[in-house]
Parts: sequence; structure tokens; C-alpha cells
Amino acid sequence: MNQSASASDTDAGWTDITLSPAKKINLLNLSNGVLEALGDTPLTQGHYSQLRLVLDANGGAGLANSVIATGSTTEASLVTPSATQSGIKLVNEFDVVAGQRVDLVLDFNACKSVVTTGNGKYLLKPVVKVIPTAVNGISGFVSTALLGSHVTVSAQQNGAIVSATVPSATGEFFLARLVPGSYDVVINADDRAASVIAAVPVASTTSTTALSTATLPITMAASASGSIGGVVTLAPVSATEAAYVAAKQSFAAGPTVIVKYQGADLTTGAYTLAKLPTAAAQYATYNATLPLVFTQSLGSTPGAGKYTLDASATGYTLKSLTPVDISLGNQLNVNFSLLP
Repeated sequence: MNQSASASDTDAGWTDITLSPAKKINLLNLSNGVLEALGDTPLTQGHYSQLRLVLDANGGAGLANSVIATGSTTEASLVTPSATQSGIKLVNEFDVVAGQRVDLVLDFNACKSVVTTGNGKYLLKPVVKVIPTAVNGISGFVSTALLGSHVTVSAQQNGAIVSATVPSATGEFFLARLVPGSYDVVINADDRAASVIAAVPVASTTSTTALSTATLPITMAASASGSIGGVVTLAPVSATEAAYVAAKQSFAAGPTVIVKYQGADLTTGAYTLAKLPTAAAQYATYNATLPLVFTQSLGSTPGAGKYTLDASATGYTLKSLTPVDISLGNQLNVNFSLLP
């Protein structure tokens, strides 16, 4: 932490919180509001402009930073450029008042922070929010019968994912620490139609909105599935910026949401969005009276089994393609070329 916005990692003025001994943390265990304490330190009162997260380097007997790909049991090294030297610079400023405590939560988007680089290598492209510790958000339960189907739950605004999680062993999910406002919640699972709940309110920094209960969990309709794949090319080529591809649908008088997204391979630009449902989404508008009533949304745009595909990368102009139709088969040659 440093009060100077321009201080480099070798300049004076840094205050460190050092974990001793060093600790390896499984980020996938930190979901549904679970926190891992990283320590505390006294600070001089004032305005702080920089916060950096410095990781241990891989080496020695074990891997300090690693990833296990879905469907694998093999631990692979995670390349962390600059994170073991200058550190991951986190975009956040905060004030320290004399006699008061400031608690900061690092909300690490694990799913969006790891990209492939070809030849089975993985690179850390950290997406981390610094947010208050007040516990609020959106909670609920999905049927435990779905838990073997890679269920994900996300809170979205304006067609962008704000927070995402996976249910616990009891089917419970909790999208924690959301800025007060209105959110669209999207639930995905393999071989199931997406479930979309529009206009879910989060009233304050301490309120929680429930979407379902343990006795009346959310179930999901069965669906055939397909895949969309291709290559995203960046011009000019970038060795550091990763492209992301999102499959979206819109609803009449309702939101546009991301059904699935994936980072393209940093080296080849290849991507595959697998297990996209061909059936129409199950749709509900939030109501405080539970259970929510879902209906099959035949009025989605561009339609059941059809998606609008967005390709984006930092510093490049977003491109969209619609409709991409998997209702009659996989679409594996959907390519994009992104320009500044």
C-alpha cells in the first residue's frame, strides 16, 4: 500500500502485509461469501492510491501458483508475469481515518483470470475487484441433482458479469458484496436450459435477496446442447492482452445476458464455448413471493439455440455477430478480427 499513485515497486513509502509462512490458497474454495484472511497492519492516516498483491514465484519442491483444468487431476504451473516482482496492481483508492479500521476484500474472478497460451500452458491475467467487507448480495439454492453438471450462477448488469459463483455441496449459492442496485441472475448447467431471473434488487450494503430456499430449490429444464468455436485475431498482435468471447441472448422487455463466456487462447486465439443449450431459456422476473415461477422464453433474441456472439479485448473495438445458430449443429468456424 502506498499513498503515492506514481510510486514504483522500488520506491519508498510502501507498507507491507507479509504472510509468514507463505500460504497457498485455493480460490475455488472462496465462493458464496467465504473469505480467507490475509492479515492486517497499522497505517498512517491519509489517502492511499496504490494497492499491490505480490505472489511467490514458482520453484522448489512445489508450485506456488498453479491451475487444474476442468476434467483433469494434473496440477499445471500458472505463469504469473510481474506478479512475483512488481506485483498485481489493484485499482482502488481508500482513506484511512485516525482511530478507525479499514477492511478491504479482494474479489478474485478466478474463471476470468486464467487464459491458455498454447501447448498446455496457463497464464495469469488477474481480474480482481477491491470491495467493502459488508455482507450483502443475492442468495438461493439449486437442486442438488444438478451439482454434477458444472452449475454456475452469475449476477449481471447490462449484459456484463459483475459476480459469479458455484453452489456448495448443499446446492446453496451466494453472490456476495454487490453494489446496491438491480441485477439479472443467470444459472447455467451442462445439458440444461439456462435459467434467467430479471431485475433482482439488492437494496443496501447489508441486505440479502433470496431467490429460492433449501426446501424449494431451483430446478432446471433438460436441453440438448451444442458448441461454438473459432479463432479471435488481434491486429496488431498483442503478447499480453487476452480476448474474450461471450454468447448472449436478449429477452422481450427484459435484459440482455451472457449465457456463457470464455477467454481465447493467448497464443493461438482459439476458443470453444461448449455445452451451450439449444432449448429456450427458463425466464422469471423477480418477485419477493417464493417460489419464483419460470416460463419457457420463446421470445428471446436471436432465438432458442441462437446466440449473439461478442468478441472483446482491452484496447480493441468489440465486434458482434448474430445470429450464431447451433440448433442444427455445432458452429466451429466463427472467427473474429479485432482492431483498436
